[in-house]
Amino acid sequence: MSVAITPPKFKFAFLGPRFWPVWISMCLLYIVTWLPFPIIRLLGQGAGVLLGTLAKSRVKIARKNIALCFPDLPKARQEKLVKENLNRAGMGLFETAMGWWWPDWRVRKHGEVEGFEHAKAVLAQNKGVFGMALHNMNLEFACRVLGLTYPSVAFYRKHNNPLMDYLQYHGRARSNKYMIHKRNARALLAALEEGELCLYLPDQDYGRSQSIFVPFYAVKETATTTATLMFIRRTESIPLMVTSQYTDTGYKVKFYPPLMALKELDDKAALTLLNSEVANIIDEQPESYLWMHKRFKTRPDPDAPSLYKD
Repeated sequence: MSVAITPPKFKFAFLGPRFWPVWISMCLLYIVTWLPFPIIRLLGQGAGVLLGTLAKSRVKIARKNIALCFPDLPKARQEKLVKENLNRAGMGLFETAMGWWWPDWRVRKHGEVEGFEHAKAVLAQNKGVFGMALHNMNLEFACRVLGLTYPSVAFYRKHNNPLMDYLQYHGRARSNKYMIHKRNARALLAALEEGELCLYLPDQDYGRSQSIFVPFYAVKETATTTATLMFIRRTESIPLMVTSQYTDTGYKVKFYPPLMALKELDDKAALTLLNSEVANIIDEQPESYLWMHKRFKTRPDPDAPSLYKD
């Protein structure tokens, strides 16, 4: 357990005026989480409308990503997807609070896990589960749902605000087994070797140094991290995809069958397969995905103009 992050402790300094805006915001969020779930969803839509007004640069990125990935989709349908994505992003604020503070009985009422038999079969062999998750808007709450079925190990990025870091860590720790620093690759390798269920996010642009360029949707050359393959090949763990989705009554964490080919194919073929699997899962619920991230920021030619340039 020495690989785990040391939990941040409460400090009396958190009661000072510097942190009052955080306390007020968090108290308001806490109150909202006790409203009936349908009302929270309505508030999430309202927050999405507000986000569309206040975060125009992010909306622009989402619009560009959707256009790049779905060039054959009619413009009207692309705009509809952008709007739906904003609604999901607005709801994400409340889902974070729900994941941190909802009691277990309410999480169970609105959350379910599908396909866990795939992970269970791996764990029964005393092998680690390398769960490759997607950056969906509802991921924060989904981790809480999963933890009530089987606590997992996940990377953690420290928040810049110490009070927010305290609240964030202890909120996420309610159902996670433990968390490790996002740059501590050795800790993740150790957890996988110890037969843990670990979550990793392979679907963002982490830069040129540890990436190769393979297709993702219609973008033929997308920087895709090779670290994913390192974790798979340096351990006896079994890789599989896991995602979080919306349902009529709440949320679903969904596990998919193992992707053993990732251990066997060469790097380019393996990451091409991985991106294809990611795209197939996104297609199940495209409005839930984090389109507001610059997924195609790194280009094969460093001197080439950015795909996000007007």
